[in-house]
Amino acid sequence: MSKRYKSGKEDIQSVGDAIRNMLNSYQLTTRFDEANLIDSWERVAGRPIARRTKKLYIRNKVLFVEFDSPTMRHDFSLYRAQVLDMFKKEFGAGVITEIVAM
Repeated sequence: MSKRYKSGKEDIQSVGDAIRNMLNSYQLTTRFDEANLIDSWERVAGRPIARRTKKLYIRNKVLFVEFDSPTMRHDFSLYRAQVLDMFKKEFGAGVITEIVAM
């Protein structure tokens, strides 16, 4: 729900609502949410995992994570469900549905 303020003859919107409305009108909301998710990788997954990550990308609501070693890929697979739950809580269930470690 947008917060609008009346100021004389004009409606005034908060900056956050204006940006979200613009993203919706240009159908960029999904891309924006995906970019935010990738930017938050280190914070959510943790610094040790992020330092060993070579590449991150999202295709069809699946987050692909490429690690620099098979050992790290295996170790991450033990925590994949927890990381996915953290992303779903922060960004909603519609941004990603699965994480694939490569």
